[in-house]
Amino acid sequence: MFNQIRTSRENKEIVAQLTRKLNLGTENIIARMAFSYSISQDRKLNLNDQLDSGGKEYSRSVLFGDYDDIYIGLLCTHYSIYKTDKDLGRYIKLHIDDGLQLINEELHKVNNIDGFDFLVELISYNLGN
Repeated sequence: MFNQIRTSRENKEIVAQLTRKLNLGTENIIARMAFSYSISQDRKLNLNDQLDSGGKEYSRSVLFGDYDDIYIGLLCTHYSIYKTDKDLGRYIKLHIDDGLQLINEELHKVNNIDGFDFLVELISYNLGN
């Protein structure tokens, strides 16, 4: 099990920028969105592709709050692993870093969008596919 997660050094700035731009709450909210968005892409990430850990640090309770069982369950189902898997924290980090990059890229495609509109667009797009 994991206690702490650190984003990559590059994503430390990205999470701060996304937090300001989307205005959806604190940085841990954006990290949760990034994790969920990455998982929703239905790709299995390779542990060997893990980025550095010089960025923003989140404790498990801050990162997932009262819903850690749900987030961990999503990950375990996605990778067919058990919640005590030794690489659980590494997978979480991979998906947070990946999701931050994906959301950042999506936001560079659109101008002047707030967090609510961004979420509605993503949900609408994914429901249509």
